[in-house]
Amino acid sequence: MAIRAKTNSWQVILLLVLAVGLWGVEKWRPGLLRGWRDHPAVPPVAADGKTQASAGKPAVVNGYERFDGCQWVDHRQNDGDSFRLRLPDGRVEQFRLYFVDTPESAFRQYGGGRNNHQRIHEQALEMRVSDKEVVEIGQDAKHRVEAMLKGKPLTIYTEWDDPFGDRRFHAFVEMPGGGWLHEWLAREGLVRVHTKGAPLPDGTPESAHRRELQRLARKALESK
Repeated sequence: MAIRAKTNSWQVILLLVLAVGLWGVEKWRPGLLRGWRDHPAVPPVAADGKTQASAGKPAVVNGYERFDGCQWVDHRQNDGDSFRLRLPDGRVEQFRLYFVDTPESAFRQYGGGRNNHQRIHEQALEMRVSDKEVVEIGQDAKHRVEAMLKGKPLTIYTEWDDPFGDRRFHAFVEMPGGGWLHEWLAREGLVRVHTKGAPLPDGTPESAHRRELQRLARKALESK
C-alpha cells in the first residue's frame, strides 16, 4: 500500500514538472521569435569597413551609405559643387560636395534687395582674380562638371547630413573614370577649399585630406 502511494506521488510530481515546462516553453517561444524578427542578421563587415548591400538597400562604407548607378538630373540650380542626382530607387536628391566651393556662376539679384555680389567678391579675393573672372571660373566649373557626369552611372557616398535644412546633402562623388570629383576640381583650380570636410570613405582623415586639397588648389593658382 505504501509503495503504491509513493509511486502515485512521483507521478503527480512528474506531471507538475511537465506542466510547468510546457507553460515555460509557450511563454518563451514568442519572445524568442520576436527577438529574431527585431534583430535580423547583420551583414558581415570586411576589414575595409564595407558591408555588403542587401536587396533594395545601399552598402555601408565607413559610416557612409554608398549608392551605385546614380544619374545626373538637369536642373536650373545645378552648379559645379551642388547638383541633383537620381538614386537607384528613383528618388531625386540634391547633393553638395564636401570641402570645396566653386564660385558663383552668375551675378544674381534676390527678393528684398539681396544679391550674391559680396559672396562673389570674397571668392574672387581668395582665388586672386577679379569679380568678373571668378564668375567665369564658376561657369566653367558648372559646365565641365555637367559634361563629365551627365549620362554616366555615378557612385556617391553620403551620411545624409543637411546642415542648412534645405535638403542639400553632403556627399563624396566618384568620377566615372575614377577619383574624387572635389579633388579633381581643386586640381583644376576651379574651387576654393572652404566648406565642411569629413573623413574620406577610404578612411583618409579629414585634416590630412584638407591639407592635400589646399596644396592642389595652391599649385593650380600658382600655375595660372
